[in-house]
Amino acid sequence: MKLEDVRSHLAHFGRTGLLALQALWAYKIRSLFVIVSVSLGIASLTVIIAAHDGANQKAEELTESFGPDAVLVLGGDIFNRPVGQRTLTLSWSDLKNIRQSLPGTYLVIPLRSVAGKTLRYKNKNWNVARIIGSSANYSEAWNWPLISGRDFTEQDVTRALKVCLIGETVAKALFTKGESPISKTIFVGSIPFTVIGELSYRGYSGGGGSSLDDRIIIPLTTMAQRFGVNRQYFRGLRIKYIDAENMRANVENLTSYLRKLHNLAPSDPDDFTILTAEEVQQFLSIIKGGLTIFLGVTAVTAMLVGGFVLANLFYLSVSERTLEIGLKRAIGASKGAIIRQFLLEAILLTILGGLLGIALGLALAQALFIFNLIEIRLSLKMFVSALGAAMTVGLIFGLSPARQAADLDPIRALRGDG
Repeated sequence: MKLEDVRSHLAHFGRTGLLALQALWAYKIRSLFVIVSVSLGIASLTVIIAAHDGANQKAEELTESFGPDAVLVLGGDIFNRPVGQRTLTLSWSDLKNIRQSLPGTYLVIPLRSVAGKTLRYKNKNWNVARIIGSSANYSEAWNWPLISGRDFTEQDVTRALKVCLIGETVAKALFTKGESPISKTIFVGSIPFTVIGELSYRGYSGGGGSSLDDRIIIPLTTMAQRFGVNRQYFRGLRIKYIDAENMRANVENLTSYLRKLHNLAPSDPDDFTILTAEEVQQFLSIIKGGLTIFLGVTAVTAMLVGGFVLANLFYLSVSERTLEIGLKRAIGASKGAIIRQFLLEAILLTILGGLLGIALGLALAQALFIFNLIEIRLSLKMFVSALGAAMTVGLIFGLSPARQAADLDPIRALRGDG
């Protein structure tokens, strides 16, 4: 194609665009209805993509923090929950036998938790969400680095010392900025504890929706003495393996061994649940899939509504602009030129609706993020997909009115008989 032809096509496209803008401005209220209706669908689509990408990123982070080389064993069957089921089925005997006899493990620690209590440091109080009881190497077992201080030692546990690790939320609530909590004494209820370690920011939610950073960790033996929990049983076991490549075999061995330790008959169901990074991924995929389906139906419905609004208003516009269309046809405008102008008007409206929808979607996603309802992630894919969907709506729903306008008989249109 010659340069002159390119310039001619660009000039023609520019004139068509100018005419389209003039027509849209002439029917401002009608154009606004189309823009708003399309924007609602695009807003939903924007939230879907931002939430989906954010969920993927969070899933990767959670899987990494859970640890591909680790399992979490919980007492009871948390998936089936039979009536009368015991949840305290894991004992110190289980822990000792796994440490000594199960091949491939290098770290096994117990876990128990109680509801939060009021913490006090000087004149500051804080109602902590959870108090966790554990044993030596808690930080290493959960891949949870310490900002400062040290982890529990075997001596802390065997002597049931009143020492604790604190999460970031607790540290911010009780201590001033720049003040080190290490070696400070805080009161858990009326019991004094010395802070020996400050955990780094985790940023996730735990059971009941509470932040993982809003907790303190104390030796499990201290918890049994001071808070009256069962001394023989605990709620969970965190186990780490040397070989992360064969986790399925590791889980099978652990299942068989625990069933043997608990004297379960072949027909008896497991009285424990083993969670791995794979189960965490599957659980997150279910949540992500449900969110995507819900928002997807909302987005498709809203965009269809926007498309029908656009089509109906453009049909009305064709009937009101018969004189304009007849005049253009009379002075030589082709059917293709009429179709292009109406399609361009439709696409311009839906693009404006798309831009407004992206802004609304980002605002909604940000609000959901602030309230910890979803995780969002912005990407170029989100903008491209949203604008592409908007243009598609304009093309599909604007084509029929554009053809109707192009098919008008010029003579009848000039008489206003369209």
